Amino acid sequence: MSVVRSGADLVGRRVTIDVPATTANLGAGFDALAMALDLATLIELEAVPPEREPAVVVEVQGEGAGHLPRGPRNRFVSSLLEGLVAGGVDPAGTGWHVRMDNRIPVTRGLGSSASATVAGLAAADALLGGALGPERMLELAAAAEGHADNAAAAIHGGLCVVSEVEGVPRAIRIDPPEALLAALYIPDKHLSTSAMRAALPSSVPFAAAVHNVGATALAVAALSQGRFDLLAAGTVDRLHEPYRAEAYPELPELIAAALAAGARGAFLSGAGPTILAFSDDVAAAATIAAAMERRAQELGMSGRAAVQAARPE
Repeated sequence: MSVVRSGADLVGRRVTIDVPATTANLGAGFDALAMALDLATLIELEAVPPEREPAVVVEVQGEGAGHLPRGPRNRFVSSLLEGLVAGGVDPAGTGWHVRMDNRIPVTRGLGSSASATVAGLAAADALLGGALGPERMLELAAAAEGHADNAAAAIHGGLCVVSEVEGVPRAIRIDPPEALLAALYIPDKHLSTSAMRAALPSSVPFAAAVHNVGATALAVAALSQGRFDLLAAGTVDRLHEPYRAEAYPELPELIAAALAAGARGAFLSGAGPTILAFSDDVAAAATIAAAMERRAQELGMSGRAAVQAARPE
């Protein structure tokens, strides 16, 4: 690939990006743990001559069709342009044609925003011949999203431990157990990330903080070694789920239903409303997902059950 010096050098180039859904927190690991799921959005991008009108066309199929922005305000497009600028290229004068087959539910706690952001940055990186790299992409994505957990899992796949090192987000990727399955209940209701973060207190009891440190460490160790027997304890949260349950009263009921059905651990996926439960057996995972769906119906909620594998990379 020739060196890109300006947006004009990109005209005629095409890239295809495949980016996964993600689940953040994994219970106790608030803003520190995330995992990629084997559920992805496929995006095809073409740089077109600037004289085409409109200059940016986004075709969306699947989740969010008819609702996601179809022009420059689309998250994928804005991240693409930001990535090009970060790579030293002025994208002005270049048009874009985007085809998006979106399989990630939007605003359901499965990282749809982070996936779109990472997809745009990954497309820019591909157009620039790898000039950004994963660490710079993570920095840009974290700045756009406000936190790095979902973005890290979308970039690296697998299970990611995320923290800041001297003010810069960094991620360490761990291979999840091959048998790990995610039983999901995905409500039809929307919960905004900003509203669910606003439900959190400015301080928490010391005992709750100590509990979560231990539970998060236990979850990482258990997932690293395939110790499914320890995941129920490792996913119990005391920092955010009790407070978010005030805005989402069905949350503890759905988690209890998953655990009663045999889940190895269950928690709110990201800021919700999706509930994710761990399993290591295909039939058991289907049973767990169905149990959550039944309990949701009893509570007057609509939604759908699903089972997904972890995405290794």
